Amino acid sequence: MKAPDFDYVRVPTLAAALKQLDTDEDVRLLAGGQSLLASLNLRLSQPQKLIDISRIKGLAGIVKKGGFIRIGATTRHCDIELSPLICKELPLLSMAAPHIAHPAIRNRGTFGGSLALADPAAEWPACCVALDATIVAASRRGERRIAATDFFQGLYATALEPDEIITSVEIPVTPKGAVAGFSELARRHGDYAMVGLAAQGTLLKGRWSTLKLVFFGVSDRPLLAEDAAQKLIDGHGVKAVQNCIGAALDFSGDDVCSADTRLHLARVLLGRVISEMESKTA
Repeated sequence: MKAPDFDYVRVPTLAAALKQLDTDEDVRLLAGGQSLLASLNLRLSQPQKLIDISRIKGLAGIVKKGGFIRIGATTRHCDIELSPLICKELPLLSMAAPHIAHPAIRNRGTFGGSLALADPAAEWPACCVALDATIVAASRRGERRIAATDFFQGLYATALEPDEIITSVEIPVTPKGAVAGFSELARRHGDYAMVGLAAQGTLLKGRWSTLKLVFFGVSDRPLLAEDAAQKLIDGHGVKAVQNCIGAALDFSGDDVCSADTRLHLARVLLGRVISEMESKTA
């Protein structure tokens, strides 16, 4: 199939993009386009206009400011994957990046685009929840900051208003003594995850003092496993925690993987990731 007819405009500034977006037309933003172009060709999306924001200065880049790392919305996946600053300060992102599709996709796809799409099987949304990230959105009304835990609201649904654009993401620098863990299971490398887990915590003298466990690919959004994390903090063994996942989290099934299979795989991943994280501090 071919994409439907649409108008195209490349904007030089964020103000110009916001002006184009603040209309009654059915418009879509184009940055990396790795998901958008596929949906256009399949006619799953039929906008009247595409607004190309890929060349707006200031929307790309990775900088450290105070106790935060700021990642611009049009920063490419490969730039995050290869960044020494990310590797040092936010190792969870470095661990997750190689799992995103294939190099050709990572060379074009963008960080903000992945978050705005809110695919429940994508890696970046889960990592942002695990890292307590804040998504910064702009509109002609001003700037708004949205906690990652509030941003993802369902299948391809976010807290973004129709006239807003993600401009950057602010993530607290990983504290001293923190350890990250990441793993996912897919039918083939580069496929969307059937089940994935992004984890971030602090282990002191063999005991967890903080821990975030975020499953992805299992429901309509990243799932924060608060009960499981608290049990580990309270000193429960991994096996006991694995058994509690099914009662606390609602996993969904599809034609690729049943809900029961996803639950089993989530328990396996939890054991693997926690074991790897604990071995790093042994």
